[in-house]
Amino acid sequence: MTMDHVAEKGLVLLGCGKMGSAMLQGWLAGGLPPASVRVIDPNPSEWLRGTGVHINADLPATPAIVLVAVKPQMMGDALPVLRDRGNGDTLFVSIAAGTPISAFEAALGGKTPIVRAMPNTPAAVGRGITAIIGNAHASAAQLDLADILLQAVGQVVRLDDEGQMDAVTGLSGSGPAYVFHMIECMAKAGEAQGLSPDLAMQLAQATVAGAGALAEAADETPAELRRNVTSPNGTTQAGLEVLMDEATGLPPLMVRTVKAATDRSRELRNG
Repeated sequence: MTMDHVAEKGLVLLGCGKMGSAMLQGWLAGGLPPASVRVIDPNPSEWLRGTGVHINADLPATPAIVLVAVKPQMMGDALPVLRDRGNGDTLFVSIAAGTPISAFEAALGGKTPIVRAMPNTPAAVGRGITAIIGNAHASAAQLDLADILLQAVGQVVRLDDEGQMDAVTGLSGSGPAYVFHMIECMAKAGEAQGLSPDLAMQLAQATVAGAGALAEAADETPAELRRNVTSPNGTTQAGLEVLMDEATGLPPLMVRTVKAATDRSRELRNG
């Protein structure tokens, strides 16, 4: 199952906010014909109007894929429109946070092929990472298709079971905000040592972005990269001795942070 299949049978995008727009931009740039895309969105942006896709038009009877990109609270209004496409060959892919596969099976029919996906906000610049899991009715070819579609905004990983989605939410789903806060804290710390706010922020942003890019591109592990830049009794070692303290430093703080977000994801899921 390929993008040719999607171009032929059609793709429906339910909701086209920031994440939906980022994905659509990636698909169109990759060669998906605008005429094969139907977007359902009550407030289409100027950008969307200029893409050439069909907006709020009649839907194909059996589209290859329906990508659900509306906020969870809007799901109740949006899904009934598509109920008659359930229990068939159309694959439904959801990027709605916190909405389990069972909710889609209840709304669309128990035999509907469904893939649940959890992207994160760097998808908006093509640098996201998305975790996916399919139900029993999603074939291997359909999972591959979801994987290809979601690669338009970054990396894709596959989970063994839906229960892992809470930990994914706590780590990569919420994780960008942790990094943004780290940048804030580093900049404030630079100010405290005499740098101007603007300079401290520029240094902190570039350092975190550059280190992340290096960590992803390098053959070495992050631990090896850290050791490589740490001279004995040097400045980096002095800073790391504070940051790496097993009792008061980053390791226990990060464990508590990711656990809190994961626990909250479980609470929301269990109502």
